[in-house]
Amino acid sequence: MCFEFVTSNRIIFGAGKLSAVGEIAPGFGSKALIVSGSGSVPVDQLLEILDQVGVVSEVFRVEKEPDIATIEAGRAFANTYNCDFVIGFGGGSVLDTAKAIAAMITNPGDLMDYLEVIGSGKQITHAAAPMIALPTTAGTGTEVTRNAVIESPEHLVKVSMRSPKMIPKVAIVDPDLTYTMPPSTTASTGMDALTQVIEAYVSNRANPMTDAIAKEGIIRGAKSLLTAYENGQDQTARENMALTSLFGGLALANGGLGAVHGFAGPIGGMFKAPHGEICASLLPHVMKYNVRVLLTVNGSEKLRYRYEAIARWVTGNPEAGIDDGVVWIQELARALKIPGLREIGIQQDDFSQIIEKSKASSSMKKNPVQLDEKTLNLILEEAY
Repeated sequence: MCFEFVTSNRIIFGAGKLSAVGEIAPGFGSKALIVSGSGSVPVDQLLEILDQVGVVSEVFRVEKEPDIATIEAGRAFANTYNCDFVIGFGGGSVLDTAKAIAAMITNPGDLMDYLEVIGSGKQITHAAAPMIALPTTAGTGTEVTRNAVIESPEHLVKVSMRSPKMIPKVAIVDPDLTYTMPPSTTASTGMDALTQVIEAYVSNRANPMTDAIAKEGIIRGAKSLLTAYENGQDQTARENMALTSLFGGLALANGGLGAVHGFAGPIGGMFKAPHGEICASLLPHVMKYNVRVLLTVNGSEKLRYRYEAIARWVTGNPEAGIDDGVVWIQELARALKIPGLREIGIQQDDFSQIIEKSKASSSMKKNPVQLDEKTLNLILEEAY
């Protein structure tokens, strides 16, 4: 058995740990580029902490999911103000923007040179500018991953810029920053986090370390997401969801994902819908058809056992079968008021284009079994 595990140099978790920025930032440089959104968590406290330790900062606002133009504008902004390190403060889209900008500050050429699928896919040669990642949602786990998901409106797809050199130097996960998420955001980001730990657990690149992390994330996320949605001030639920998100990032970065995320990239590029809603719509149907295909594959008993284990963990029932787990996830999505693919705006005529684009996804290649076009179409039909 051989595997590799790569993550941030330092991970800090806990309520109130935003204050750790004051200890860390002066060692990274004298002028910070703060990449932030227009979300529910203001940057005032962060700016005050930096001011107290003598670190000057400039704020680059991100009003949408990262696209090529936004990344290039952020690099120009950082260069104009001579910023020597980056702080990402926001949700997954904001942190992905920050990671891509940090990489482009130190590497030559255009962003397209480094993008997968639609670009040249060149290797990043220089370490990204030092970065501190501060998530304010509990979903993507991008604070500890090696890639940034970037939208190309021209190609109607989301693709990755990927390199170990892009992993933030420090990830500070402070659950206190997630309390102001509205229920709809709690639901969509939480379903993304839960999908990630489930897909990482059954990925064809899973390993003993990602297994342990993903299992813990599944258990914590399953018992806490609905509570966090119904009562955003529940401390235990918020902490568990922040951990589920973090564990999802650790597991996916080192074990990969699967067909849900293989579909989600193209769908997210073609339709304006929260990533977590897309994942929630697809997850039970991908699980169902993955198992159906596994039943036809000799020697797949261990993989089927993994799906049985997931069913027991999410339901809390030691006697639960795979179908029970699928039904539980469907019922959770309904309780969270997650819309289906039809409500997102997808038409059945779009299926063939979605399937064709999904084949190029690195996540689809890490699905536990290969799914043919007929099966992929069935998944979309049932999620519709």
